[in-house]
Amino acid sequence: MLNTIDENFSVRLVCRNCRDEIPNIIEDFSSGDLVCGDCGLVLGDRIIDTRSEWRTFADSEGDDPSRVGNSANPFLDGDQLDTVIARGNNDAGLSKHLNRTQGRAKDQQHQSALIHGYQEITALCDAFGISKSIVDIAKQLYKKVTDENLQRGRSNDAVIAVCIFQACRQSGAPRTFKEICALTKVSLREVSRTLKVLKSKFTTDTSLTSSKDLIERFCSNLKLDNEVWRISTILNKSAADLENISGKNPTSIASACIFMASQLVESSQIQWDGEYINPLAELEDEFGEQIPNPEPDDRLSWDTNLDLL
Repeated sequence: MLNTIDENFSVRLVCRNCRDEIPNIIEDFSSGDLVCGDCGLVLGDRIIDTRSEWRTFADSEGDDPSRVGNSANPFLDGDQLDTVIARGNNDAGLSKHLNRTQGRAKDQQHQSALIHGYQEITALCDAFGISKSIVDIAKQLYKKVTDENLQRGRSNDAVIAVCIFQACRQSGAPRTFKEICALTKVSLREVSRTLKVLKSKFTTDTSLTSSKDLIERFCSNLKLDNEVWRISTILNKSAADLENISGKNPTSIASACIFMASQLVESSQIQWDGEYINPLAELEDEFGEQIPNPEPDDRLSWDTNLDLL
């Protein structure tokens, strides 16, 4: 029967002055010395630094010293470890032909189209103040459209406009067609046609934007207080039961509710970015007639008409 060996055969480096059971040995890679942290005795010299080299050996000091590269982009296909052939000086020589041959590859063209589309979506959303989460949803929709080759015969700008429009709707922050058209410089007719073709591929509801979704954002843009927003929401809920506004533009309904709420709280002067705007502009465009402003004597008071709401 074998006896259990209790001896410890591990080799430990200890300071010959301190001789502690738990030595405090410090590796000073800057000087290449092995030093005791308690008494300062140098136990070794010329040690080799086995850690990763983080210097870039570049002329500028602002370069990223990362050794692992960028993280994988979830919106691109493949391992993303492709090698890009750069062009030579003055675009001459063998490198020019190799670069052209690589650019003709089908996968390379598809990746380039995706990257260009993502850059357009990011630039437009940044200019419009759209959050990054909505930008990511728009990129996912754009990738789905391009992967299934649904954009054939359609303008790429119109496809991007529809993806941004649908992403805003899915995130609960819808934008109107007029806003999307003003952002992307695409006609309303082209956006509507493209949405009609692509909406069958979207898994979420593509119904029209409701006036309830627009009231909160309109009140925020007009810098109105919470009372106007709350009353506008109540008025919009009551307006849903009226038959004579069925089929009206949600933007017009939201504008009417905000205007009536501003009259109830005696806040008829709506100012935005230093300029007074007409809150009835959307209503006049929708109904095709001039809507007069109420006289001060006819203006309802919130305190005296609380029971009406």
